[in-house]
Amino acid sequence: MLQASFRGILTNQRLISLRKASSLSAARGRRAPIDVHPEVEDALATGKPVVALESTIITHGMPYPTSLEMAQSVERIVRSTGSIPATIAVIGGRIKIGLHPAELERLADQHSNPTAVKLSRRDIAAAIALKKDGGTTCCSTLIFAALAGIKVFATGGLGGVHRGGENTMDVSADLHELTRCPVGLVSAGVKSILDIRRTLEYLETLGVPVVSYAETHDFPAFYSGRSGFESPWRINDPRTAAQILHTHWQLGMSNGALFAVPIPAEYEAVGSALQEAVEQAVRESEEQNINNLGKAVTPWLLNRVGELTQGKSLASNIALVENTALVGGQIAVEYAKIAGDRHDQDVSTSDVASSGTTDDFKGQTLPNASLVIVGCAAVDITSQPLTDSDLGHQSTFPGKVSMSLGGVGRNIAEAAHRVLSSHSDESSAATLLVSLVGDDSFGRLLSEETRMLGMRTDGLIPVRGGRSSVCSLLLERSGGLRAGVADMDLVRNMDGHVAREFILAHKPKLLAVDGNLSPDTLKVVVSECSRNGVDEAANNTSKFSEPTSVVKSASILPAIAGNLDQLAWSPITFASPNLLELAHLYQQAQLLNLTSHDRWWQVLDSLGLGSKFRTDLDLLSRREASSHDTSRGNLAFLVEKGVAQMAINLLPFFRHLVIKCGDLGVVVVMRFTGDDAAESSWSTESTNHHRRYVVSHSPTSGDIVVLQHFPAMQLSSDALVNTTGAGDSLVGALLATLVQSPKAFHSTISLQRTIDIAQHAALLSLQSPLAVSPLLSSLHGELSHQ
Repeated sequence: MLQASFRGILTNQRLISLRKASSLSAARGRRAPIDVHPEVEDALATGKPVVALESTIITHGMPYPTSLEMAQSVERIVRSTGSIPATIAVIGGRIKIGLHPAELERLADQHSNPTAVKLSRRDIAAAIALKKDGGTTCCSTLIFAALAGIKVFATGGLGGVHRGGENTMDVSADLHELTRCPVGLVSAGVKSILDIRRTLEYLETLGVPVVSYAETHDFPAFYSGRSGFESPWRINDPRTAAQILHTHWQLGMSNGALFAVPIPAEYEAVGSALQEAVEQAVRESEEQNINNLGKAVTPWLLNRVGELTQGKSLASNIALVENTALVGGQIAVEYAKIAGDRHDQDVSTSDVASSGTTDDFKGQTLPNASLVIVGCAAVDITSQPLTDSDLGHQSTFPGKVSMSLGGVGRNIAEAAHRVLSSHSDESSAATLLVSLVGDDSFGRLLSEETRMLGMRTDGLIPVRGGRSSVCSLLLERSGGLRAGVADMDLVRNMDGHVAREFILAHKPKLLAVDGNLSPDTLKVVVSECSRNGVDEAANNTSKFSEPTSVVKSASILPAIAGNLDQLAWSPITFASPNLLELAHLYQQAQLLNLTSHDRWWQVLDSLGLGSKFRTDLDLLSRREASSHDTSRGNLAFLVEKGVAQMAINLLPFFRHLVIKCGDLGVVVVMRFTGDDAAESSWSTESTNHHRRYVVSHSPTSGDIVVLQHFPAMQLSSDALVNTTGAGDSLVGALLATLVQSPKAFHSTISLQRTIDIAQHAALLSLQSPLAVSPLLSSLHGELSHQ
């Protein structure tokens, strides 16, 4: 046992040291201005194929709108292979690895954005410092692709030795970058305006592999499939190209490789005519001293060739770029297969932080958090044998072991952080996770990985001598749970006054607690906060309870019982049980005599629910659960299983209930009183079965009760990857929306948007091997409409 524990500690320490050594992680640790597109982030985190694309061809290589159409076409072609495109650029002084559509158009439209610059290695720092927009050349694209761990880069033509370079020493920085960046560059050779022979000789001197991706050894000349020179190596399939790159990685070699792909055959016929135009353009550049203009030479030559050929060169240029994108995507797919098969993917999850911000918060004065989440942060260890027959023997057996971050509170915090931080830079510190971690290797891993996600860590409290929360699961070969051990004592024994201090210091808009906390801790958090002014009446702080599990769902009830006499409103503003947790909450509330309390009777009486409400509910229960899948039946469970009745009986304790019903969707049951009722748009609404809601207005108190069903979003069975964090992702996205719009439940339109965002978040995580999908960072567009 001692030996096994020691080996585990060494493994975790090694993981941390390896992740610290990661180029992207190290850059982010130094607060480098790097943003990774959420889709690219997800692909890198989960081992999906990614293809880097340059942007100088967009800003300086083609006229608008052809430049934009070409860029969009190239990204579509990469996607058609199963790879994710990552167009790289600098926008507003921030490095972008993957672009949003609006960013792509911003770069392409030179009329509206004439100051975009061409960026090679020498220009990067200056452009960032001056907050410039810039298109990345092959050189700088190679740098950023290597930084992110992207193995394949597709482009049109590589730079090289300029004509007369033996006298002028005019050699593209692209060539040297291939010696420093372990990336496969897929191009149509080198630009035909260059000295191809000397370029190949120089690549040989630098030790860069040159491989023709063709039927022959001919090295292509951009517009032509044959330059008159040959490559030392030839391949004609993506698998072999991927194996070359993977072998470089296995051997620890830091250089890249050039895969030279000839232009499609149908454009070969015009190649000779285009080459004549190239020769004329080169002569004119020499006669007019254009060749002395440095990095402006290439754009001038390409533009002049386009004029001389009356646009024919542009069509060929687009064709060869689209062809290299196709080949690059195919190579990336094969590389991902090889790396995945051998379990040696060299991009760790920690290399890909939240796309909203990558800043390290150390040394900064942090603003008060708008959202405080008190709950469990844990390390999940999953073991799975190669065959089920191995199980049962009192011995070790071969299989797979994986480790990831988990814990309900942590998952919810990551989900909320991803959604909020992508909404604006100011929101990157809006989420604070308060949890205990041990002073062990697992605790250090939790803190380090949380920081690498771009999340603040000032709420993670190390406990001397404490064991960090760990959940170790043994799965069957099929993926089913065989057995498991959960060590959650550290969080369960958290002193409520520790959490209380954070809450009082931050005075957040929203406080969320998970069911891993003990009833005593929850009681202190709720009671002390209310007693010291952290409540809705004092500063508009709402309380959100996530039940966590059936057994733990009732942990919040003692806290509610202790506050029923003190508060004029429901002690907890929001709760998010599933159907089983709802039933358990209701049963335990009865056992604790909460449903006999005077306050409970007062609230139920004030609701004024009568026969009309029951009739409306009965009619709603006859509606289909899904308009797309009739096999899911109707909403009869609302009545037959007592879901509506149990929810309404819990409204004195929880003002709004968001009930997770799995593939039956989400049911929201709400209670509005006093000014909330008067100001809410529900005050003018009545039952609408078509829109799936029932509304009741009390004739005496003015209270409003709303029950609304939201069908589940569609997900095909073959797209389902992982169910562990879907519910947590839903809750995290819901919290993020409520922080941005505290009255999101007060109207039909905003409530619909809120639940749509939450369900979309759950859907994304269902399709990710991670508990919380990095793609939640892409929900900022939906949140901005709230």
